[in-house]
Amino acid sequence: MTSADASPAAARAIPSAASPVLDVVIPVYNEETDLAQCVRRLHAYLRDTVPYQYRITIADNASTDATLAIAHELAGEIAEVEVVHLDQKGRGRALNAVWSASDAQVLAYMDVDLSTDLAALLPLVAPLISGHSDLAIGSRLARGARVVRGPKREIISRCYNLILRGTLAVRFTDAQCGFKAIRADVAKQLLPLVEDTGWFFDTELLVLAQRAGLRTHEVPVDWIDDPNSSVNIVATATADLKGVARMTRAFARGTLPIREIRNQLGREPIGVSTPGVPPKLATQLVRFAVIGVGSTLAYLVLFLLLRVGMGAQVANLVALLLTAIANTAANRRFTFGVRGSSGAGRHQFEGLIVFGLGLALTSGSLALLHSGGEPGRFAELIVLVLANLAATVLRFLLFRNWVFRKNR
Repeated sequence: MTSADASPAAARAIPSAASPVLDVVIPVYNEETDLAQCVRRLHAYLRDTVPYQYRITIADNASTDATLAIAHELAGEIAEVEVVHLDQKGRGRALNAVWSASDAQVLAYMDVDLSTDLAALLPLVAPLISGHSDLAIGSRLARGARVVRGPKREIISRCYNLILRGTLAVRFTDAQCGFKAIRADVAKQLLPLVEDTGWFFDTELLVLAQRAGLRTHEVPVDWIDDPNSSVNIVATATADLKGVARMTRAFARGTLPIREIRNQLGREPIGVSTPGVPPKLATQLVRFAVIGVGSTLAYLVLFLLLRVGMGAQVANLVALLLTAIANTAANRRFTFGVRGSSGAGRHQFEGLIVFGLGLALTSGSLALLHSGGEPGRFAELIVLVLANLAATVLRFLLFRNWVFRKNR
């Protein structure tokens, strides 16, 4: 048993003589009523269920009641309990301080009210201990979760997660359930980048992990709302929205070293496992289709505008050439993930060759149509749409298997 004080910037260095596999942190602020019951219940579960060494760390956030004294009493009573005291409030500050100093392989935390059923703890940390996943979160919104809480908190939680999906494109379902874990080596890389010291800490950590290509494991939990929670919903929501805006700006400016973290942690996308089958076919098809629809609409508008002052073949050539250049650039960046200027000239040149094949299809179709007389504008559009569909299929195949093919 060890107890120590910690500044907001750094916690005490935990001795390495008996390094645990799991360190469960309980951040508390004025929790003199619930703390002892929570720690004893958690300790009993860990003692009877967990087959490896563990530690329970009580992180006191500048409590003004008897919380710190009770924490020290528990540390004297239970060998696996330790205490860290911080002079400033903030759940994120407490987790950052304790996790940064811990010598455990897996770092977890849970709220003192134990709203989440402890039966979810082993499923939470098992993928991290095995190395399969990098982070793990309990989710109240995942399929299979059983939740008891009022409509107000339910609506706020779902709206917040919708905002995260719309602004930061997150893929996890529940950002703020107080039941999470992370591998220590991953925490070492991510924690220095997390700025928030309050409730947005969880979201910021998860978003950074996702952008770095790390794997987040979700566990549907049984969760019962604590009616006595002291969380200020309005203040928390305001701080969270400010955090979302800050991260959006940071990603837009490219100020976060996401690529470096990805390289250090070795979580590059999985390579091709089946010879001859390129990766991410479904994703590429969807993005190519979206870009293709936009290109086709732009092409048709340009054709109609140019057709007023020039012949059909010339209008078709100019409209197709302009949209082809934009189409190649968009597919290079978004569909096939090629960034930077390296190879851009070659890609555009080969894209123009693909454009030439598309031009042959559309021009040939127009020539065939006009060979039977002077058709109307509607007939021209129908023929061009069908010819462009065929040219689009050909363009995707050539882009994927030739122009933007990796390891050519």
